[in-house]
Amino acid sequence: MKTKIRWGVLSTAKIGVVKVIPAMQKGKYCEITAIASRGLNEAKKVADSLGIPKAYGSYEELLSDPMLDAVYIPLPNHLHVEWAIKAMEAGKHVLLEKPVGLSSKQAECLIQVSKGKPQLKIMEGFMYRHHPQWQKAKELVEDGQIGSLKSIQSFFSYHNTDPSNIRHNPDFGGGGLMDIGCYCISLSRFIFGKEPKRVNGFIEFDPIFKTDRMASGILDFSSGISTFTCSTQLMPYQRVNIFGDVGSIEIEIPFNAPPDKPTRLWINTSEGTKEIVFDICDQYTIQGDLFSKAILDNTAVPTPLEDALHNMLVIEGIFKSSESGKWVNL
Repeated sequence: MKTKIRWGVLSTAKIGVVKVIPAMQKGKYCEITAIASRGLNEAKKVADSLGIPKAYGSYEELLSDPMLDAVYIPLPNHLHVEWAIKAMEAGKHVLLEKPVGLSSKQAECLIQVSKGKPQLKIMEGFMYRHHPQWQKAKELVEDGQIGSLKSIQSFFSYHNTDPSNIRHNPDFGGGGLMDIGCYCISLSRFIFGKEPKRVNGFIEFDPIFKTDRMASGILDFSSGISTFTCSTQLMPYQRVNIFGDVGSIEIEIPFNAPPDKPTRLWINTSEGTKEIVFDICDQYTIQGDLFSKAILDNTAVPTPLEDALHNMLVIEGIFKSSESGKWVNL
C-alpha cells in the first residue's frame, strides 16, 4: 500500500525553494521527487541543493513523468490556471499557489475542468488555514467564547519598490490585493463561515508600476463586518483581531507563522486575557500532508476549489467598488 505521494514542482520560484519544498520534505505523506524550470541548469542547481532526485528543463517534461502523482505549482499568478489544467490533463493532482488565477472566470474554468476529472484532487494553497492557531481561533469563535462574532480587523503589509519584482507587473497579476490582500479576505470568510453580501473598497495605485500599492476594504456579512488594509509599500506588519460582543481574539503572526518558534494568540473576555501558545510547526508541512492524505485516502481536500472562486469574486468586488466609489453587491 502506498504511504507517500510522489510530488513534482513546476518552477524554481523562491516561495517553493525557500519555504514550501523544504517543509513538504519533512512531511509524513510527501516525497518531493522532481522539479522543473525553464532551463535544465537551473533545475539541476535547485534539485542538488534540496536533494531532489530528478530535474527537468521544461514543465512539459515533468508532467509527462509517469512516476509522479501530484504537482505543486508556484508559478506567477497569470500562469496558474493554464498549468493547473495541463497538470490535470496529464493525470496529476494539483496543489496551486494562491491566488487561484487572475479572475473569477479563470477560477470557474478550472472548476469545470476539475469536475470532468473527479478522480483528481486540486486545491488552492492558503497554508495559513491549516496552522493550529487558525484552527483554534475558528474553534473559539464557533464555541461562542467571544459571544456573537461582530467584526474582524486585519492588516498585512511589506515594503518593496524593486521594479524587477514580478509583484509589480499588472499583466502577471501583480499588486497588493492579489498577493497579500487575498489573505485578509480569505480569513474573514473562513472565520465568519459564509460569504459577504456586499463589499466596499479603496485602492491607491502606484503611478509607475500601475499596480495597487495600498488597498482597504469592508466586507459586509450581514451579521458583522470585516475591514482590512494591505500594502506593498508600507512598513512590514501583520496582525488580525477578531471581535465578538463579549470577547476578542488577537493573532500575533497570522500569516507568515514562523516554522522555528512557537506562535500565540490572546483571547480577551471580562475574566481577563488568556494567552494560548502553539508548539513549533510548519504550516506548509501540514498543508502538504493534509493534501497528500486526501489523495491516499481518496477523501475530500481540506478546502474545495469553489472557495477559491468565492475569494476571487470578493477581490473583483473590491476593485469594482474602488473604481465606482460605491458598494458592490456580490
